[in-house]
This record gives sequence, structure tokens and C-alpha cells, in this order.
Amino acid sequence: MAAELVNFGCRLNIVEGETIRRHAEIAGLRDIAIVNSCAVTSEAVRQARQAVRRLARAEPGRPVIVTGCAAQIDPAAFAAMPETSRVLGNAEKLRPESWAALGRSNSLRINDGTSPDDKIAVGDIMAEAQLAPSLQERAQNRTRGFVQVQNGCDHRCTFCVIPFGRGRSRSLPPDAVLRQCRQLVADGVREIVLTGVDLTSYGHDLAEQPMLGTLVKTILRDLPELPRLRLSSIDAVEVDDALRDAIASEPRLMPHLHLSLQSGDDLILKRMKRRHGRDDAIRFCADMREIRPDIAFGADLIAGFPTEDEAMFQRSLDLIGECDLAYVHVFPYSPRPGTPAARMPQLPGTLVSERAARLRDAAAIAQGRHLSDRIGRPLSVLTERGNTGRAEDFTLVRFGQDVAAGEIVPVSARSADEKALIAT
Repeated sequence: MAAELVNFGCRLNIVEGETIRRHAEIAGLRDIAIVNSCAVTSEAVRQARQAVRRLARAEPGRPVIVTGCAAQIDPAAFAAMPETSRVLGNAEKLRPESWAALGRSNSLRINDGTSPDDKIAVGDIMAEAQLAPSLQERAQNRTRGFVQVQNGCDHRCTFCVIPFGRGRSRSLPPDAVLRQCRQLVADGVREIVLTGVDLTSYGHDLAEQPMLGTLVKTILRDLPELPRLRLSSIDAVEVDDALRDAIASEPRLMPHLHLSLQSGDDLILKRMKRRHGRDDAIRFCADMREIRPDIAFGADLIAGFPTEDEAMFQRSLDLIGECDLAYVHVFPYSPRPGTPAARMPQLPGTLVSERAARLRDAAAIAQGRHLSDRIGRPLSVLTERGNTGRAEDFTLVRFGQDVAAGEIVPVSARSADEKALIAT
């Protein structure tokens, strides 16, 4: 039986999950469950704890290993759960020796008398200075491949605990990135997505300090057979000149950027300790649209940040239209222990939920507008399983007939539902 892996949170966790799975299988750990947790909100932590209990109930006696950001930040809480067999840190989970040691363990079963402290293998994530390449699995039946080029974050947004789960910003050297990309292309991947915690900080820690734009241009130059290259979430204030040029001039760099905006109000952005203002976000989107007219934007927005009043919230609502966002990921604010924002005056939970719902409603209208605008346009769609695909600007497309995954096909949709274009 293969190890059962449950991933929570960001795309990076999913990428790392494949490395975890491979290390566990190589170590002979097949009859186990692994929870790769997230800590971005208190709800994410709750869901991870719930998953631990569910996995233990589903197969009594099966070892449950907990790792990920929530485990890194508060290992004692997970180790205290009787259902947990071991807790691995975010660095330890990617090391083959961690899993090999578990494979040799004679006391991995739950309720074996192991004390909570002895369950924990979590090191100082801030001491991690280098990023090791992910262990790539052959990309059979996959159309899109993910390459982790960066991890960690050197910024300290007042609401965020992720730097304490991921450590300092560290980058994968360009030659190691290219090796992974070449392997994915050789395995038949048609699109590669570059991922990271703070992707646009790529290269600052490397000797020659190559910027993200330089890396993008290098990949596209050295891999002419790669049809599509895409970026995951970025911080617009860190976009370098080379990346701007690549967005403008490289048709194989997909015209879709997901932005870490968080708020549309300048005072809230200042209290979040963000490095951009409202006008910066609007100007960036306008500039990118001028150099790449077919570009689409997604964004993260937080509802109900401490001290946010109705006028401040309205500016976040208005930002959706002013930046012409196509997709919005809404986060109801969740106080994270140990962060400065958790010590600020909090809004009532009902008000946070109500504002999050209003943001989602506005986001749904914006997405509908985006979809309507794409009806009848010629699109290039990378087909995926389930008779779906993604256009270059990340628009979801559903096919009315069976399509083979892994093909790039021309599409002109004639209708849309709430989430996708419909191609017949």
C-alpha cells in the first residue's frame, strides 16, 4: 500500500508533497499517512488537526506523520495529539535521511509510549541557508510541471507567520533549475510553473544575484522546445526590469500574474507592513496591460484586517475593478499568535465573515466579466484531465466532448458558466 499524503495550503506544499511521497516510498514507508500542513490561517491549522484525527480513525494503528508549516511553527501541539506518530519540520521533510530513519524505527506506531518530545524532529528553519532541488518524479500523464526555485521570506508582514515556517529566502541556482526543467520537458510536460514563497525575491541570496527575469529568459532561451512557462504568485513591487521585458516580449511566458495585494487601502497596507501602496498596484496593472494587452491578473485580498473600517474595506472592493482583476483569492483575516497584527484591535468575527462574503461576491462578478470578455476570442488551451484545460491567461475551459490531456489546441468558446468558458 502506498503512503497516503494529505496536502494543505499553497502550491509549494503540493510540489514538496511529491518529494515527501518519493522519500517515504524509497524508505519503505508505505503503510503510513502524512499530513503536510499549512499555517496561513487558524482555519488551515484546524483542518490539519482534523485530518490527523480522521486518518487515525480511518485505519487504527496506522502511523500518522505531521509536517509542513503548522508543524514547524507549533510542533508541540501536534506531538501532543495521541493520533500523531511523528512531527517533522519543513527542512527535515525534504531530507531522505529523515524518512530513512523513520523506516528503520521500531516504534512508529501510535500509543507506543513515545513521549511528545520524542516525537518531534523539527530543527531551526532560520538556520537553513540553501535550497535543495526537489526530488522530481517522472511526469507521466501530467501536462503541467512545477519547479520550486525559491523558498522562505525575508519580509515581515504583520499578519503573516509563514517566514517562521519557511525560514529565510533562499534560491535554487539557475543550473539546478534548468536541470529540473529539462527533465520535465523530456517527460512530456507542456507547461512549467515556477513556484516559491516570495518568488520575485529569487536570486538575492546567490553569489551572482540573478534576478527572476534573468532566470525566466534563461529557461526560455535554453529550452526552445518548452511551449509554455508560467509564474506563480508574485509581489509586484519586486518585479525587475528583465522580467518586465520578458512579459512584454516572450510569447511563451504566459500572460497571467497572480499578485499579492492584500488590501486596497493605504493605511491598512502600512499597518500590514506591505511595501506597496494602492496607486502602485493600479499603476502596475495598467503598465503590464499596456505592454501585454492579453494579460490577466489574479490577486490575494484580506477581508477584515484589524482597524479596517467600512471606507477602508470599500477601497479593497473598488481595487478589484480598478486593477481589472479576473480572479481573487479572498482570505478572511485570521489572527496568528506571535504576529504584530494579532495585538492590534480586532474586528468582530461576524463582520470579518460578512466582508469576506462581499469580496467574494465582487470577485465572482469580476470573474464573470472576464469570462464574458473571452467568449468568441481565439484562445490557445492546454488540455488537462477531466475534459478541461487552461488558456494562456489561465482561464479555465471546459470541453463538451472528450479531449486527450496534454495537447495545446485552438479554442473559441461560445458560452460560459460561473467558473469557466465552454468549448464545443
